[in-house]
Amino acid sequence: MCFVLPAACRLPPYRLPSVRPDYNSAVSDIVVLGAGEIGGAVARLVAAADMATRVVMVDVAEAVATGKALDIQQSAAIDGFATRVVGTGEMSAIVGATAIVVADQYGSPAQEWQGDAGVSLIRRVIGFNERALIVCAGATQVGLVERSVAELGVSPARIFGSAGEALRSAAIALAALEAACVPADISLALLGRPPRQVVIPWDAASVAGQAASNVLPPPALARLETRISRVWPPGPLTLASAAARMVHAALTRSPRTMTALMVHRGDDAEDRLCAMQSVKVGRAGIVRVVQPTLTPRDRVRLDSVASA
Repeated sequence: MCFVLPAACRLPPYRLPSVRPDYNSAVSDIVVLGAGEIGGAVARLVAAADMATRVVMVDVAEAVATGKALDIQQSAAIDGFATRVVGTGEMSAIVGATAIVVADQYGSPAQEWQGDAGVSLIRRVIGFNERALIVCAGATQVGLVERSVAELGVSPARIFGSAGEALRSAAIALAALEAACVPADISLALLGRPPRQVVIPWDAASVAGQAASNVLPPPALARLETRISRVWPPGPLTLASAAARMVHAALTRSPRTMTALMVHRGDDAEDRLCAMQSVKVGRAGIVRVVQPTLTPRDRVRLDSVASA
């Protein structure tokens, strides 16, 4: 005997939120460089959000990239997205891409693109594609962003890291525990350079619409600042979520303020420090830096980061 629920009681099939980009020309490809843990998760999140016509994972381990892409593609019928997902070992997939996420290579353990190998990769990227947004998803890619600007001449607006947004997510989760509220009630910014030179402008932060400094006592704020350095680096899923959200905000021209690890150009041409900034992003990259309210103490701490 088969029991059938009345139509009014049936639950709709679960699916991830799907948001189409809001601009005139369509997004053709989003390329993820690396089929490691971060790269595979980024491809999955980007595909499920229907941000582009196609997501391409590129890795020297072509069979792995192809297999992970097929696995994601087969989940499309369940999650209801239309994005095509493919894997390849050919860097030429970058040609014509709208956004490029630099993630981690497949291996044991997976390795984020960094150092000389990372710089060589970015050199090939800009050779294939002169306009695409470049988001570095890894926690160890601060130096890669700096060298790409200083040595390869990539615009600081075009290449930046998203790991700062991942760290901000961790800070919000910790603050929500201290305030006994949900993370959605917390609004805060992170500045400086992780993991040990992080500045949180608490006077500009809020908890459920109230100033954070009025809700959380000084000992709680001190505990939070101490714990932030201990949650670095974020895990691969958090890093992937931050990168996917950054790409989504850029392609949809979202008004959301994000935390990017970007190069700051000082008066001296050699003064190029990659640090966390609150930014607005667009299809071409960072369009505006948002300066939160800083106390004299916060300014001194930020100056010490720059001098270091």
